[in-house]
Amino acid sequence: MDLRRLILVLTLCSALIPFANTFYAGYAAQRQQLIDNTLEANYAYATKLAKSTDDFLQSALQQLAYTAQLLSTHMDSPEQLSSEATRLRLQTKSFNSITIHDASGLVLATSPEALKLKGRTLYSDVVRESIATQKPAISEPYMASTGNFIVLLTHPVFSPQGQYLGAVAGSVYLKQENILDRLLGTHFYKDGSYLYVVDKSKRIIYHPNSDRIGMVVDGNPAIDQVVKGDSGKVASTNSQGTAMLAGFSVVQSTGWGIISQRPKASTLAPLDRLVRHMWQQTLPMAVVMLLVIWWSAHRIASPLRQLANGARTMDRPETAQNIQSVSSWYYEAQELKKALLVGIGLLHQNISKLRQDVHTDPLTGLGNRRHLDAALANLEANQTPFSVVAVDIDHFKHVNDSFGHGVGDTVLKQLAVQMREVSRAHDLPCRVGGEEFVLLLPNASCHIAAQVAERLRRLVEATELPTVGRITISLGVAGWPENSSSIPSVFTYADEMLYAAKRNGRNRVEIYEAKEAQSLPAE
Repeated sequence: MDLRRLILVLTLCSALIPFANTFYAGYAAQRQQLIDNTLEANYAYATKLAKSTDDFLQSALQQLAYTAQLLSTHMDSPEQLSSEATRLRLQTKSFNSITIHDASGLVLATSPEALKLKGRTLYSDVVRESIATQKPAISEPYMASTGNFIVLLTHPVFSPQGQYLGAVAGSVYLKQENILDRLLGTHFYKDGSYLYVVDKSKRIIYHPNSDRIGMVVDGNPAIDQVVKGDSGKVASTNSQGTAMLAGFSVVQSTGWGIISQRPKASTLAPLDRLVRHMWQQTLPMAVVMLLVIWWSAHRIASPLRQLANGARTMDRPETAQNIQSVSSWYYEAQELKKALLVGIGLLHQNISKLRQDVHTDPLTGLGNRRHLDAALANLEANQTPFSVVAVDIDHFKHVNDSFGHGVGDTVLKQLAVQMREVSRAHDLPCRVGGEEFVLLLPNASCHIAAQVAERLRRLVEATELPTVGRITISLGVAGWPENSSSIPSVFTYADEMLYAAKRNGRNRVEIYEAKEAQSLPAE
């Protein structure tokens, strides 16, 4: 992974991970808060309706008690009974029907008359229990003989002497309109919230969907708790598989359970819309920031990438110039650039020194055989004419044998110095053997080379050396392509002239000419 990608990854991780964590934590907190608030609101609403339902039932019993008191002296007046039954039913619409019966269960009056119960004896368990207890009562919901699913509220009627004369009963039809229906069914929520009521046997006695009234529901945690007499709140799933947030409370006078619930999806819908809105607002800026990060990473990494590329090619001549052109606009890149330039300079110095060492005779500092070969290849490639002077020290073995190799080395070094003295700037003096030297003269004819050779011979002859005294040299001269088009042949001719000089008495220069050699004797 290169630096640009690394910066991108680190920057994105350092930006996105905290953002994602904060976003998720905020979302989770808001989500839980909405759930908790909805559960609390449903619990408060269920508690309020349970209290209101209890108040309604107590109020209804009070209405029955008032009527029972009025009828205590009129149980034998059919007109009075009928009138009071009608008044009680129509006055508050707390009841769907009113029935007045005597101590045996014989119906004396009803409202409405359409029930056609007058003159009939009631044998239902609810009526029998009311007669037996002679106390105000609220029945469990049941299916009446009229086919209505009802709750029956009864209040006994006593004579002024305290004799039980019968009872007045008010019926609340759970599937028809009445005050209880309006109390439980009037809501101001349009988000799927609703409530329902169950009795102690988990049977639904009120539901917005009237078709479900009378059904027994199992497996609902809210219902399971409320029938035990508990009030509270719980997240559950209804019988249709919808996740609900429910609050529940108990109607104290009847033991009914009121459950107020709201779909979980409706509760979280505002948060989901907020999240979508946040993404819509954040995404463009995130894209802009991503582009800025990418551009910044590119700007930061670009100098380092160029410097890294230069570090891989430090041995190339153009690398230093390439690195020098790198725009290192921040401190670290600038320092790295300086270090690389210093390193490249040292490297090139070392390379130059190595090249020089490779091409230089370590004793005399003159070019060696490798240097000579390279120079010849270059001259041949450029078709540059040259002359070569072969040089050999006369009686050098005698010097080594008589004075030692240390003195012999001094003689070799002195000859190297003198070869440099007589050479032109572009001439190449080389040591190619023990006491054998070559002087390469580009763009020089054999005649010019012979003059240079003669100057060298005279200089050597005239120089007094410590311990040794004076020495002499023999020299042979040949030219390319003046004497031959073959470079090896030219060197052969120069060597031949050198040996000719030695045969002819040494301390002389011999020049190669076609078929014969010209000698330059010592003066």
